[in-house]
Amino acid sequence: MSPLGSDGKTSVAVITGDHAFDVPNFHALFRAMPSVHAYIQPMQDFVDDAGRVAADYDVVLFYNFHQTTPAEGSRELAALQGIVERGQGLLVLHHAVLAYLKWPWWADVVGVQERGFGFDHGQTLDVDVLDRDHAITAGLEPWTMIDETYSMDSCGDDSHALLATDHELSMKTLAWTRQVGDSRVFCLQSGHDNDTWKEPAFRRVVEQGIAWCAAS
Repeated sequence: MSPLGSDGKTSVAVITGDHAFDVPNFHALFRAMPSVHAYIQPMQDFVDDAGRVAADYDVVLFYNFHQTTPAEGSRELAALQGIVERGQGLLVLHHAVLAYLKWPWWADVVGVQERGFGFDHGQTLDVDVLDRDHAITAGLEPWTMIDETYSMDSCGDDSHALLATDHELSMKTLAWTRQVGDSRVFCLQSGHDNDTWKEPAFRRVVEQGIAWCAAS
């Protein structure tokens, strides 16, 4: 456990930026997770790392939508690639799956090479649990929730699919895991706003996903 997690909780850097979100309810999402201590911060704060703690987070969770590919030699590039170099857990949430659309490195992290997409707000999705034996989906039964859907390619065969939907406006796979270097990566397409965040099953998936990523 890192010094940030000395209270027994999993320490998570939650990276935001370039996409608006409901701040109070996003904070409430993480406060509802008893095993998690979330440090919500803009991307620039993570890159600047004024407290010199970037390497101490158990998990780095991305909820950003930056599109410009980091320049060679930049601090942003070093900060992002450093996560994998250190083998930290990495969780990619909702629109962060679509961040850096022209950056092959991020496509490799996410496990979807072609990320052209459409989106539809306020859709009612029936969520199916594909692997009930996995630590992230343990104890979950299929559920229904409201969320924004993405119509795009699903993950490839080098990822492990956990959740899926048959909604006609959505990609089939909603949650998947993969290994990138020594880092465990969990991608969760769901999570647009509080219609989704308040759903107990969604909160459980995120909390258990954080725990799984931290075990890397």
